Amino acid sequence: MLVHPQFSPIAFQIGPVAVRWYGLMYLVAFALAWTLGRWRIRHGKTPLTLRDLDDLLFYCVLGVVVGGRLGYVLFYKPSHYLAHPLEIFEVWQGGMSFHGGLLGVILVMLAFARARGRRFFEIGDFVATLVPLGLAAGRLGNFINGELWGRPTTVPWGMVFPQAGDGIPRHPSQLYELGLEGLALFALVWLFARKPRPVGQVSGVFLMGYGVFRFIVEYTREPDSFLGILAAGFTMGQWLSLPMIVLGFVFYAWSARRPPAGAQA
Repeated sequence: MLVHPQFSPIAFQIGPVAVRWYGLMYLVAFALAWTLGRWRIRHGKTPLTLRDLDDLLFYCVLGVVVGGRLGYVLFYKPSHYLAHPLEIFEVWQGGMSFHGGLLGVILVMLAFARARGRRFFEIGDFVATLVPLGLAAGRLGNFINGELWGRPTTVPWGMVFPQAGDGIPRHPSQLYELGLEGLALFALVWLFARKPRPVGQVSGVFLMGYGVFRFIVEYTREPDSFLGILAAGFTMGQWLSLPMIVLGFVFYAWSARRPPAGAQA
């Protein structure tokens, strides 16, 4: 049996300014996206320019933060925040949703595509290759904070999370998500995008890959106490992942009828 190391939530402090690990992981995520994006642009993997990348990442930060917060409010605790609307702005108390952040980024990409005269899926395919490592950084932040722990287990690597308050060994589901939604998904999407693909197909692979990996990991992750298990024995995370899988398949099938995009060779 393992015990969570109980890291300090503060990575480092400069005077009165404390930099928390979770916030630092967000910076790491966008730094990785910027680095990978520049590599793809310089190697001719996308028709987007370096200026496009800088502007797109700036707006995507807003999409992730605003969409992630509103997604958590609407998907997970609508009645609570309806009764306490000012708490919506208390982001330092935690409460972000990946699916909400994804919707926020999609809206940003739609607006960006229209403003720059580019195809939406052209941007989507580019962004899809940059996201997974950022997700891995976020899940590492969850593990450092000792939050979003897994369900009780008897596996040898079961870990006691003191924050859970019960002393029961649990799945380190944050690390499972880091490995699947982060590293495995990155390898899948990055390798798939190495060859010329029809516009929209890389986006489809990303959506299907994330949806399937998240759906699987949810079986080891402790459901939110205020929601529990929902219809059909699924968690909220699983119900939100199902549309991703379906849409990913639709995008993949639709794009398969189109010629490969030469700019992505």
